Amino acid sequence: MLEAELRKMFGVDGCAGVRHVDLDIQDAPQGCDDGMIVLWRGGLPVGHLLRASDGECRITPIATAQDASLTAPVLDLPSASVVICTRDRPNELRRCLASLPRQTFLPEEVIVVDNASRGSETREVALAAGAIYVREDRPGLDIARNRGALRASSEIVAYTDDDVLLHPQWLERLVTAFDSPSIGAVTGLVLPAEIATEAQRYFETFWSFGQGYTSQIFRAADFAASRHEVFPAWKVGAGASMAFRRDVFDRAGLFDERLDVGQAGCSGDSEYWYRLLANGYDCRYQPTSVAFHFHRRTMEGLAKQIYFYMRGHAAALLVQYERTGVKANLRQVLKWKPLWYLGRVRRRLLGRRVPEDHFLWQEIAGYASGILFYLRTRRG
Repeated sequence: MLEAELRKMFGVDGCAGVRHVDLDIQDAPQGCDDGMIVLWRGGLPVGHLLRASDGECRITPIATAQDASLTAPVLDLPSASVVICTRDRPNELRRCLASLPRQTFLPEEVIVVDNASRGSETREVALAAGAIYVREDRPGLDIARNRGALRASSEIVAYTDDDVLLHPQWLERLVTAFDSPSIGAVTGLVLPAEIATEAQRYFETFWSFGQGYTSQIFRAADFAASRHEVFPAWKVGAGASMAFRRDVFDRAGLFDERLDVGQAGCSGDSEYWYRLLANGYDCRYQPTSVAFHFHRRTMEGLAKQIYFYMRGHAAALLVQYERTGVKANLRQVLKWKPLWYLGRVRRRLLGRRVPEDHFLWQEIAGYASGILFYLRTRRG
């Protein structure tokens, strides 16, 4: 039943390489398929098996039962706006928008921010789906995110990407997780929609959006106690599935428009989670809220993506230092990360090739480019 429901959501051939198994009605597989097997129990994802790029069968420990208070229906939820930022991908946008009417908790409004698409099809797709259409001509994902935040009128502002499909309970469980005034942001579990190519397998093996199947709270108190080291805000989740209290934008400001796609290349989301923690908000990772992402299909596209991931990561570390004065960010970007890359280069030159180094030169080039990008755009 689970497999049939998800296949109906994806389309007949929409989830190639990913199989979903309901542990309530069948035993867990003893080994990997050629792709990925996602394990579910009680309607929730609890683990997976992945045939990794190195050929190994990687098995995540099966999570215990989730907190029932975060999965049971809640009648008095705060209102929510859903923002989708997009550019020149009308077919992907149409597919994403089609998963919103199926939500068990419907958003008050869906806002499509068109980030300088060349034609009119994005507008037509958004309006046909009943969404609010907003045009933003300045290129940059964080610029578009800010335009969406300023347009949103609900208590919760949720973001997803155009290359994502949403589980029917995605928004309900995302919003339900705001169960304390201290929580300023919630992210959800992002699973691959398909693993049909080697590029998609590689991404899921080494760069996966998923942060596991157990809920986590990243506390501002822990952030404050660890200012001598870089707080791993990137572990909070993924920008493809995240939500914020509307009022955090008034207190902590908007997304930094130098970061993410169209500018530095990435990490606008993690920099913002870092900033919320620095401003006294907690952040929650809530894997009961599930979205499915279509990873890039080609190795060429993945190489470019990884270059910009590291470009954005380096720039974000410097932005975090600029905004908070936490010197650990500066040491990380100028000392520890270069030393880490030096060790990987040495290993490569000694002939010890490992799969995770396939895009090593793109990583290093992107990292160096991110530092230069920040120096050109830094603020006093």
